[in-house]
Parts: sequence; structure tokens; C-alpha cells
Amino acid sequence: MVDTSVSLAGVRLDNPVIPASGTFGFGYEFAEIYDINCLGSISIKGTTREPRFGNPTPRIAECASGLLNSVGLQNPGIDRVIAEELPKLRKCFKKPIIANISGFSLDEYVECCERMDKEEQVEILEVNISCPNVHGGGMSFGTCPESAAEVTRAVKAVTKKPVFIKLTPNVTDICAVARACEDAGADGISMINTLLGMRLDLRRRKPLLANVTGGLSGPAVFPVALRMVYQVYEAVSIPIIGMGGVSSAENVLEMMLAGASAVQIGAMNLVEPYACRDIAKQLPAVMEKYGITDLKSITGGAHNG
Repeated sequence: MVDTSVSLAGVRLDNPVIPASGTFGFGYEFAEIYDINCLGSISIKGTTREPRFGNPTPRIAECASGLLNSVGLQNPGIDRVIAEELPKLRKCFKKPIIANISGFSLDEYVECCERMDKEEQVEILEVNISCPNVHGGGMSFGTCPESAAEVTRAVKAVTKKPVFIKLTPNVTDICAVARACEDAGADGISMINTLLGMRLDLRRRKPLLANVTGGLSGPAVFPVALRMVYQVYEAVSIPIIGMGGVSSAENVLEMMLAGASAVQIGAMNLVEPYACRDIAKQLPAVMEKYGITDLKSITGGAHNG
């Protein structure tokens, strides 16, 4: 018998498999096709203070081994998320919930995190300073250590629950940003968000996406995400939620060996709706195949040699 349980800043999860924010809605939609309680947790759709329609269409473009998206943080706003979406999810999901918070100003991050911190359904706050698909917010806070630290300090001042800062890979030195977040009080790091990319329509000779650029996700980015998790694990002492192109139970183990304490799965949910369920189901057998009895014991294991 293997032990698949993990811990994130004191929050226990039955397994490390977490659908990534923006790829799983608010969770209850997937409960219509399978029992989502097989998952370790769920990172709900990114929430802002005001409702957002998102970017103009088209905002999805396929590419080899992945896809580009420029959805632009479409969500109903924090009032409706608290009043409607979280109660719907709690009816069908009895495990810890991760609330993903996005913003366009320091005040917005603070207000949304302070309000979400009071919700009993929420166990962890994931603060997204890394969205590449919006202007005047999102990634602009995560591209330099000083801005990342400023958001972290402000949010930690109004919250009691663990705060994980979600980092962008679109920087020169992601370790410097991660260290700044840790020094400012972050309880953990989520990484990585999507890589900035684009596609062109040869007939129109124009960008495929209305937003011109979008975030690349899917298997193509896995080696980059793995490398960054590996590097940041050596730079900080707080837990990491690893993500970026994860598509199998074997990928989960790789992420954990690189330094992740849990793993989020994003683009695969859009390709195969049962992806998270299947990966969680396959994980014990893959652990046995590689002689792993306790999943917690392998975090950072690739650094021991």
C-alpha cells in the first residue's frame, strides 16, 4: 500500500493532483461527469473584484504539443464567486479548495484576498501575479522582485490562510522573484504560468489571436516548467506547487522529484476532461513501479545526487 498524501503549508491533501485555475471552471461543472472527490484539491477559476468578460475572440489557438490562450481572466467577479460559485462547489466537493486571485491594482489584490480569506471552503489563497493575457495588471506585478514582494506583503497583512504566489516564467531570473516573495512572507510558490507566444494566420497574414499574443500551455512547456521548479526549489525553503504541461502520473513524479510538493494539471483538462481523474487513479501503480511508498518523501529527491 502506498501513501499518496501530501502537505501544502500545513494543509493535508489525499493526493497531489490539482486541476489548475482557468482549466476546470469552478469545479462543479466536472462533477457532472465524474466524482471530483478523487482529486487532492481544486484551484478555482481566477477571480477579480469586478466581473470580467475577458478578451475578444478568437482567444484560443492550437499549436504543436500545446495551445495558446488569451482568455483574459473571464470570471463573474468576487461577489458572485462567494455567493454562488463556492457554495455550488462545496455541495459536490468535500476537500480543500484553492482560491485563485487576480488583480489590476494592489488594492484589488488586498480586497479580494481579505474577503476570500473569510470563506470556510477555502484553505489556500493562490495569488496570480503572472497572467500574460491582460493589460495593466496580472504579469506586470510578477516580472520584478520588488513588485512581487509588494503584493505578497500587502496580501499577507490581511490574511490568515496560507498564501501561494503564482509566478510567471516570462522573466530573466525566476529565482530572484521567488526569493523576494518568500522574504515578504509567502507561504508557498505556484509555478509556472504560461509562456508568452503567438501564431499567425497565413491567409489573413495577421495574428490568430485577437489579443495578438497568448499564453502557451500543454506538453510543450513541461521541460521548461520542470527546470524552473528545480531551480526555485534550491532558492527557497517554502513549498512549491508545480505546473506546466503535466500530462501523466509520471510527470507528477518528475515534478515532485524536481521540488514540487503538489502538482497542478491545466491544458490536459481541455483536451481530455477525465485527465485529472485518470492521473490520480494511475498514481499509486506508477509509484509502485518506481519503488515509491510515501509520496511526501520524494519532494526534491532529484537534488540529493
